Amino acid sequence: MRRFLDTLYKLAGAIAALSILGICLVVSAQVILNIAARIGGPGWSYTIPSYADFSGFFLATASFMALAYTLRAGGHIRVNLLVGALPKRPRWMLEMLALSIGAMMAGYATYYAGSLLEESYRYGDMSPGIIAIPLWIPQMSMVAGLGLLTIAFVDTLIEALIARAPILSDEGIE
Repeated sequence: MRRFLDTLYKLAGAIAALSILGICLVVSAQVILNIAARIGGPGWSYTIPSYADFSGFFLATASFMALAYTLRAGGHIRVNLLVGALPKRPRWMLEMLALSIGAMMAGYATYYAGSLLEESYRYGDMSPGIIAIPLWIPQMSMVAGLGLLTIAFVDTLIEALIARAPILSDEGIE
């Protein structure tokens, strides 16, 4: 199970990285088209339809799909000044509290993001751009990312419970 979850977190991180690459490609292509229009005149004026919408969808995918991977890699911002000064037992207890609250909040967000996705699908909500995209399609990455974050919080909480010691560090799971 450990290898499966770690692979799942890495896959989500790779999807996030590919989404950032997608943003770079779409925006770079539009910049090149803008330069061509400046140099070549109005006859060379082209626009990638809904490029801002697509970039936004890629950004949402990158943001949400990176959450679980970042948690497991120790990349989320923490108050190390406070946590590092605590003895091992209080640090573990604070970590358990933080992981529990994080799991509950992520689960709550997953539930309501899933409700939003279902509502968008049921009502046929579409993006307002030149190319209308059903909103449930980009919302799937939000729900998947939040669901993975919930799993990562619970996974990390269980690991900390089993270890009976703090396991989070700046380098990831100890």
